[in-house]
Amino acid sequence: MSLTFHWFLPTNGDSRHVVGGGHGTPATAFGRNRPPTVAYLSQIARAAEDLGFVGVLTPTGAWCEDAWLTTAMVSRHTERLKFLVAFRPGFVSPTLAAQMASTFQRQTGGRLLLNVVTGGESHEQRAYGDFLDKDARYRRTGEFLQIVRDLWEGKTVDLSGEHLQVEDARLARVPDPVPEVYFGGSSPIAGEIAARHVDVYLTWGEPPAQVAEKIAWVRGLAAKEGRIVRFGIRLHVITRDTAEQAWTEAHKILDGFDPDTVKSVQAGLARSESEGQRRMLALHGGNREDLEIHPNLWAGIGLVRGGAGTALVGSHDEVAERIKEYHALGIDEFVLSGYPHLEEAYWFGEGVLPRLAAQGLWQHPFAPTSTPAAQVPFTS
Repeated sequence: MSLTFHWFLPTNGDSRHVVGGGHGTPATAFGRNRPPTVAYLSQIARAAEDLGFVGVLTPTGAWCEDAWLTTAMVSRHTERLKFLVAFRPGFVSPTLAAQMASTFQRQTGGRLLLNVVTGGESHEQRAYGDFLDKDARYRRTGEFLQIVRDLWEGKTVDLSGEHLQVEDARLARVPDPVPEVYFGGSSPIAGEIAARHVDVYLTWGEPPAQVAEKIAWVRGLAAKEGRIVRFGIRLHVITRDTAEQAWTEAHKILDGFDPDTVKSVQAGLARSESEGQRRMLALHGGNREDLEIHPNLWAGIGLVRGGAGTALVGSHDEVAERIKEYHALGIDEFVLSGYPHLEEAYWFGEGVLPRLAAQGLWQHPFAPTSTPAAQVPFTS
């Protein structure tokens, strides 16, 4: 089975520095260096498509542009690239969301993937008019996905749940193909929802031993539901021809972190209700020292950014080895990013993907034969 790689659309802005934001923290000023215009995001999307990334993740929240609208516009500038659209159930009705997804599939030729984000920050949810607590939001997510999946199967749905109610709901046209559902969450109730409803369970980039525990946990829960779930991981990457070059870049990024910004962001993230965010914070403890928490796994990004806070750092060969290490645990999909996103897509696509292709672990998804990105490893 060929590994699947996705890239990231920085709809909160891009920069040669880390652009913060997420989990209740605002995007940092660096996001203004390269504003998230349709033209720039399309440039990243076309590069990702050419290099062999299957899709691009687009985030959701008050700190970035709307994912549905942005990807609909960017899709017109690409041909085969899929869009992993993050959205929050509860902000729109499940029937409308199912209809939106169906329309997106028809208008793009089946290029929609859905990343369900339940929402870990009550204060941010309240800004959108959602006053449920965290566990209630997860229960609502379960009801939401039950309705949406039934609608996508062409059923007429009547459901009176704890949080959602629909009557005589149906779609005039079902999506073809049905979008795959991606989902992440580290709390007990998140695991239950994943086991029942999702296709791909996503984890942030924790050390392999912790990732293995998560995989075993969700796989066991899914088995009890009679289901099989695939697994993916969300990471940043800094990959270069040599390890020295990669770590020089990482240290340059770290040197650019303003101490007051780090302190402010860490204080904000410490208030997070997200179990996944708590686990990310525990990897570095707000400390600039000892940030390599596993060979080639660097926790520095999490000092100024909410959500995914770790990066694979090293030579192309080293990064390829770490990907193989995660794959051996059961990870088949990698959702990656790097600053700036245009240049880092090329570093990874021309440096790491050829090495994985040479070992039979990856092939370009859009080419019937080998392509330049899958032939000879890139060197300077």
